[in-house]
Amino acid sequence: MVDVYGLKNCDTCRKVRKELDRAKIAYDFHDVREAGVTKAQIARWAKAAGWEKLLNKSSATWRALADADKAELTEAKALALMAANPALIKRPVIERDGTDVFVGWTKDVADAVKK
Repeated sequence: MVDVYGLKNCDTCRKVRKELDRAKIAYDFHDVREAGVTKAQIARWAKAAGWEKLLNKSSATWRALADADKAELTEAKALALMAANPALIKRPVIERDGTDVFVGWTKDVADAVKK
C-alpha cells in the first residue's frame, strides 16, 4: 500500500495522484493541512530521508516565519516547526508498505514507487 502525504491544492501532489492513478497503483492521500500529521510521523520521515531534505525552505510558509525561528536550526527545532506548520514539509511524502519513505517527486522517486 502507498500513502501520499501533501496538500490537495499542490500541483506536484496532483501530478503524483494522476500518475499513480494512471499506473493503477492503489494509494491513500492525506492532506497534511486538513488531517494533520503527528510528530512521530515527521520524526520517522526525517530519520528515513533526513530532516534537511524534509524541510521545505522554498515555501511561502518558510519565508513568512520569523527570523528567530529560522536561525540556528537544529533537527529538533526543524521537527517542531514542521509539526506546528505542516506546509513546511516538502511535498509529497510517500510511504510504501510502511517501510520505504520518499520525499519529493522526481523520475527516480516515480520509478521506485511504481516498482
